[in-house]
Amino acid sequence: MASSPKLNAKIPEGVLENKWTKYRSTVHLVNPANKRSLEVIVVGSGLAGASAAASLAEMGYKVKVLCFQDSPRRAHSIAAQGGINAAKNYQNDGDSIYRLFYDTIKGGDYRAREANVHRLAEVSGNIIDQCVAQGVPFAREYGGTLSNRSFGGTQVQRTFYAAGQTGQQLLLGAYSALQRQVGMGAVQLLARHEMMDIVKIDGKCRGIIARDLVTGKLERHFGHAVLLCTGGYGNVFYLSTNAMGSNVTAIWKAHKKGAFFGNPCYTQIHPTCIPVSGDHQSKLTLMSESLRNDGRIWVPKKQGDTRKPTEIPEEERDYYLERRYPAFGNLVPRDVASRAAKERCDAGYGVGASKMAVYLDFAANTERYGKIQATKLNLHNPSKEEIMRLGKEVVKEKYGNLFDMYKQITGEDPYELPMRIYPAVHYTMGGLWVDYNLMTTVEGLYALGEANFSDHGANRLGASALMQGLADGYFVIPYTIGEYLSEEIRTKAIPTDHEAFVKAEAEVQERISKLMNIKGTKSVDHFHKRLGKIMWDKCGMARNKEGLNWAIAEIRKLKEEFWKDVRVPGEANELNPELEKAHRVADFIELGELMCIDALDRNESCGGHFREEYQTEEGEALRDDEKYAYVAAWEFKNEGSFELHKEELKYENIKIAARSYK
Repeated sequence: MASSPKLNAKIPEGVLENKWTKYRSTVHLVNPANKRSLEVIVVGSGLAGASAAASLAEMGYKVKVLCFQDSPRRAHSIAAQGGINAAKNYQNDGDSIYRLFYDTIKGGDYRAREANVHRLAEVSGNIIDQCVAQGVPFAREYGGTLSNRSFGGTQVQRTFYAAGQTGQQLLLGAYSALQRQVGMGAVQLLARHEMMDIVKIDGKCRGIIARDLVTGKLERHFGHAVLLCTGGYGNVFYLSTNAMGSNVTAIWKAHKKGAFFGNPCYTQIHPTCIPVSGDHQSKLTLMSESLRNDGRIWVPKKQGDTRKPTEIPEEERDYYLERRYPAFGNLVPRDVASRAAKERCDAGYGVGASKMAVYLDFAANTERYGKIQATKLNLHNPSKEEIMRLGKEVVKEKYGNLFDMYKQITGEDPYELPMRIYPAVHYTMGGLWVDYNLMTTVEGLYALGEANFSDHGANRLGASALMQGLADGYFVIPYTIGEYLSEEIRTKAIPTDHEAFVKAEAEVQERISKLMNIKGTKSVDHFHKRLGKIMWDKCGMARNKEGLNWAIAEIRKLKEEFWKDVRVPGEANELNPELEKAHRVADFIELGELMCIDALDRNESCGGHFREEYQTEEGEALRDDEKYAYVAAWEFKNEGSFELHKEELKYENIKIAARSYK
């Protein structure tokens, strides 16, 4: 299989271990004087956006940052709980750059690009050093060294964390770096602004059209390069662990202007979320994967068991992950753990009122911690109550905010009763296709973090999202953007009254007017919920040919109905959250169609893409490496029409094998 001639990954030559080092030593540079005349627009101010903007401004570029929140501190990166991976081998348990690289490729079910993943593993250690220097309060051992904990898909402890709020602390570090540049005048920060479209001139991205969300005014912004750091599109399912504002609009607009969309069907389902409680919900709440890896997951051995979990004796509990995957146990990757939970619930072993949940139990872990503490305190023959009390104090220190959050939402005390969890949409491995430089198929347009497809294959390992976002922003784009901008130093700033800007703004205004003038009978949320149900039922944890064909037809009907009967109250030239949602849901509907088309085209199961027709006798994902070892890069042709381009995935440093965690 040869890669499409329209795709050039620009992977450096040479042995894998030396590619990034050699690249950095030979890549074209921009001298400091020239950087001052080059303008870069960064859309999104989460970990990828804030770190990229701060780094590029520090280097001397003129940077403009847009975020649709009132502050970059509200970016969805703040919601990440469990930690960030790095191959530092602090635990002396056999970790290495190669092992992190291998775990990531294997965890992604051999559907990621080797060169990008190895680069990620290489710079992972630098990220920790950078964040410590910024003052990020990572957890530490008694002696002062940084602490690590376990995460799914690995057999080593490489995850650095700050209690259950790692994302928040890392974001505050990046935000501080960003605000330093704002204070120095090197960065212009535009809060409450949303990108509505990109502007292309002679095939290159030269800026964007943005909407001031407070006044409703459309604005034109020029940039020699544009970086999209806008996160993932999990809210296409309506219910997800994403923030309510997370959306696909920026990368979808770029896609419709020529940026290929990579692997849209690869969606990660997180196994440890608080179960759905009713139709009233608008989002789901994540319980950190660190809990799964420190607690034990089980269901009753008896179908339909209605007893309280504390009344079910040990011998009548099925610790199904430990039973099915003895080598990894509760540390299997997220896609494996999610499907296993679904299988148990579908078979009638689910718990709770809905029977669509499993138990996450901390009793054994609390007792183990308590015994260790008792030994430290030189307590001889402590009672069970004393042991549990001491253990609870340790658990509270490590996970207290997560336990408090669970109790607040469910009304149950997780220190006394096991948590009830069930899988939910969490992360999207798909995104804009990018080359080794993180540039899309549109020259001058880059995608960083979850907005691109590049590092996780068909399934993301836990604690790798924060790693990729900061790697792209702090340590990759500062080098790779020079390769492009070194050729742009003769390009003067293009006035925003250029016809391309005028035309792009007119197209955005026309779309706004069209939405406002429909004056239908149904709310934006009505359509979003219907789309989410179609996507979850037919393109969620499991997919099949019949269901996907049905979903595509239903989404097309939904799109037609949306543009005839949606009701957007208020006015366009004012603060109007319903208009914001209408734009985003319109894009979600189009994206949902492409996701189902991609899932239908990929006749195999891999990672988070589970086609029911392609599974082993044990119910595991069954890949087809001869036909499908490629990145699916979709080109937008016209409404409802997409052309598939393939980037062949070559594995020269890892032997492709059946993914086993037994």
